[in-house]
Amino acid sequence: MSKKNIKVARMVGSSAHSVRGREENDFYATDPQALVNFISSLKRDGVRSLSQNVWECACGDGALTKVLRAQGHTVKSTDIIDRDCPGVQIADFMKIDGGIFEGDILTNPPYKLAQKFIEKSLSILNDGSMAMFLLRIQFLESQKRKVFFQKNPPKYVYVNSSRIGMWKNNDKATGGNGSALCFCWFVWEKGFTGDTIVRWI
Repeated sequence: MSKKNIKVARMVGSSAHSVRGREENDFYATDPQALVNFISSLKRDGVRSLSQNVWECACGDGALTKVLRAQGHTVKSTDIIDRDCPGVQIADFMKIDGGIFEGDILTNPPYKLAQKFIEKSLSILNDGSMAMFLLRIQFLESQKRKVFFQKNPPKYVYVNSSRIGMWKNNDKATGGNGSALCFCWFVWEKGFTGDTIVRWI
């Protein structure tokens, strides 16, 4: 294998995002079109609309929050760091104790905390509410997560048939992106038990 091919293999295979190393707080800005396409797919498939109230619990610079607000949702936007998301509340989602959230939860979470974010979300939602997370398809793997999925099956997994942009620190020039990886929207419905439905965007 040539040095060039070895370098490409390392970029694709050894990291979730970039050979240059992950951002300290796992901030990888999402192309907002990814959310627009996801919401359109939910409507196409007759899945219920997002609740009026949506909590974007790892809002970063607000890319997804802005899409939700533009579509008329009331959005609670929180993150542990202020990255200039309009109306952000600085808070650690894992440490917030505010009782039941009346609405849905949606975000691109820090990957290393993804399962904890999902578990936290399901613990604070009402039955029938949704928790929607943008994650790479490899999240379906892992012996450790097998038991979690058996107890908490997502109702839907929406696979992006085209690769989406994902930029470290929202630096499109030098931050690298996730275009070499496949990302999916995982949709949990509180109280759902059954077989997961896989669909494509």
